[in-house]
Parts: sequence; structure tokens; C-alpha cells
Amino acid sequence: MNEWEWELLEGTMPVDRMRLGNTEVGVGDRVRLHPRAQGDVIDAALSGKAGLIESIQQDYEGRLHLCVVLEEDPGQDLGLLRQPAHRFFFAPEELEALQQSEAESPVRTTSILIAGIGNIFLGDDGFGVEVAQRLSRRSWPKGVRVADFGIRGLDLAYALADGYDAIILIDACPRGGKPGTLYTLEPDLAELTAAKEDGAGAVESHGMNPTRVLQMASSLGAQLSHVLVIGCEPATLGPEEGAMGLSPPVEAAVEQAVERIDSLIQAIQSGDWPGMEAP
Repeated sequence: MNEWEWELLEGTMPVDRMRLGNTEVGVGDRVRLHPRAQGDVIDAALSGKAGLIESIQQDYEGRLHLCVVLEEDPGQDLGLLRQPAHRFFFAPEELEALQQSEAESPVRTTSILIAGIGNIFLGDDGFGVEVAQRLSRRSWPKGVRVADFGIRGLDLAYALADGYDAIILIDACPRGGKPGTLYTLEPDLAELTAAKEDGAGAVESHGMNPTRVLQMASSLGAQLSHVLVIGCEPATLGPEEGAMGLSPPVEAAVEQAVERIDSLIQAIQSGDWPGMEAP
């Protein structure tokens, strides 16, 4: 704030509301900045940006001046800690009121939980854990959460009840195929509802049966509408000596699973899932 602006504040009276064009505005309302064409380099940089009205001042000659803070100003929520230089004064003709329809409402993002599950001490049962760890090293769009739940079935059940739009579980899935074969499975959620009505769904706090976990999450009130399981055919499952660590074919499938999940996330967030629309 320059010396003239300090003088302006000292020699004015606050005004609650005023009109910009056909719209009445007040403190907290959003405006678009259109500084005068003959302004300086700062005016040129501010042109077209959105801001919030912090105050409206009327000088002794009846002229109105609006104090505006940029919406993108990182200090706008700091209250009294905001630096004076972050405030800008404009004449009414330099501002455009933003109608509600023009306001940039928060973008609704699809929330996705990607859960790696399994026991790293049981050979290829650690597949889901390894994939989750690889995924956690990548950058993902807002709304995507990657977590390694290991054998913490109870924790996963509560996480599923948090209201995610889509859930991807990663686990070893013995289905009789060639070791390292990847499967993309969609559980029958109607069966989970039936199990819930039958009182099923108990899960051990240190155990991980994906079906049981989904049943318990359903009993907790989770709205499970979109669930996928990325499974891998194991070569070894059990406490055999030296079984810790993935077998070569399953190890080779880890990166393939990462790429498949990457494609699924893009498809889900664009609404490309049966019965699911983009936000």
C-alpha cells in the first residue's frame, strides 16, 4: 500500500454496499479486475484476475474506492497478518461484479482409494503391498489416495467407509492361471448386501480377507458402488522357508499392475466406468 492509499483510508468513511453495474456488492463479494488502460505494470499484471472486496470507502467528495484482495493471494486467509502490499484500490469502473453463475465453484474431483493388501512374509501374498509402494512414489491427481494396508483388515474396512467414489484393491488372487497373470475383477456387491443382512462381515484386526473386509465395510454403512480388484496369480503362497519376497513372474507383473491402475484412474476420473459419471 503506498502513501496515497494510507491517506485514502484516513480520509474516508466505510460503505456497506454499492452497485457495480446492475449488481449490488459488498464486503466479501467477488469481482473481476479491469484496471485502467493507462495504468502501470502492476495494473497490467492484475488485469482479468479475480478478487474479493475487503472494504468499500467513500471519500469526502462522494467518490467510492474499493479495496480488493486477490483470490490467489496466499496471505488472504491470514487476517491481520496479511501484508498491506497485498491490498489494491480500484475505482468502481475498474471492477466487474461476478455473478454466482460466473463464480469458479470448487471442482468436484472423483475420490479414489487404492489399497494394497497382503502379507509380505508369505511369498507372493505380498504382491499388493509391493504395488502400493510403487504407486506411492508417483504423483496422482487430487482425490486419489494410495495406501498399503498390509494385513490390517479392520483399518481398511473403516477406510472404505469414508465415502470414496471408487475403490481399487490390489491382492494376490489364486485362480488357477499362469503365475504372474493379472486379473481385473469387479466383486458382486449385491452379495455383500446379502451377507450384511445375514450378519456376516466379521474381520480380524490383523487378518486380510478382501471379501470379509468389504462385508464389514458395508455393515459400517459404506456405500460401495464401484469396487475393482487388481489381482495377480501367485506362484508361492505360504510360510515355506525362503518364501519372503516375490517370485520372478509375480515380480515382473508388479510394473504391469502399476500401469494398469494408472489407466484405470484416468478412466474413472473421466467417468469411463459403467454406471459412473464424471463429476
